[in-house]
Amino acid sequence: MSIKKNIYLLFDDVKGNKKGDYIVEYLISGLIIINTLAIILESYKELNTKYHALFVAIEIFSVIVFSIEYCIRVWVADLEHPEKSPTKARFTYIFSFLGLIDLLSILPFYIPFLIKIDLRILRSLRLFRLLRILKLNRHFKSLKTIGSVIRKTREEILVTVFMVSILLILASTLMYNIENEAQPEAFSNIGESLWWAVATLTTVGYGDIYPITGLGKILSAVIALLGIGIVALPTGIISSAYIEEVQNNKNNCECPNCGTHFTK
Repeated sequence: MSIKKNIYLLFDDVKGNKKGDYIVEYLISGLIIINTLAIILESYKELNTKYHALFVAIEIFSVIVFSIEYCIRVWVADLEHPEKSPTKARFTYIFSFLGLIDLLSILPFYIPFLIKIDLRILRSLRLFRLLRILKLNRHFKSLKTIGSVIRKTREEILVTVFMVSILLILASTLMYNIENEAQPEAFSNIGESLWWAVATLTTVGYGDIYPITGLGKILSAVIALLGIGIVALPTGIISSAYIEEVQNNKNNCECPNCGTHFTK
C-alpha cells in the first residue's frame, strides 16, 4: 500500500480501517475543544494577562496541526473522490462545507503576515477561530446524525419558519396599530413591535415592551398561546426524524475493511 493511501486512511471518515486513525481523530478533536476553551478563557482579562504566553502557544501549535491537516486533505482528495480527476477532486474538497471551515479556521492567523490590516478588523477575523468547533462534525457520529436529520427535514422546517414569519409580521403590524397611540415610544414603529412579537411568540417575555390597552393585551395573549404550539413544531419534526435516523443507523452497518454497507 502506498504512503499516500496510508495517510488517506488516517484522515478518512471510516474509523478502524487503519492503525492509528483514532489517535489522529482524538488529537484533532482535542485541539478543537482546547481552542474553544482558550477563546472563552481569553475573554477574562486577568487570565489573559497571566496566561497570555500559554494562549499564544496553544494557538500556534493548533494552527500548525490544522494547517498540516488541511494540506493533507487537499493532497488526498483524489482518493476521497476517485471518480473525478485529481484537480477537480481537490477543488471539490476546497469548496465543500468542511473544506471551507478548515480553511477559515486557519486563515485569520496568516492574513496579518501577508497584508497589513487594521487591529479592529484583525479582532473580527480572530472570531473565525470559533469556526473550528464546526470541524467536530467530521469526527463525531452524533453530529453527523444531527446534520443528516436537518437535511432530511429542511423542507418541513422551512414551511414552519415561513408560517412563523407570517405570524410575526401580522402580529407586529397589528400591535403597532393598536398600541402606537397609547405608547408612541415603546411601539414607535413596526420594527419595535416585531421585537415584542418575537419575545411573545417564543414565550420568552422579557417584559421590556408590553401592551397596556385592552385590545393589545388580548392580542398578546393570543400570540402567546399560538407560540406554545407553533414554536414546538420544529422540535417535534426534528425529534421524530432523529429517532428514525438513529434506528436506521443501528440497522445499517459498514464493514471497517472494505466499506461495504449491509443491513442487520
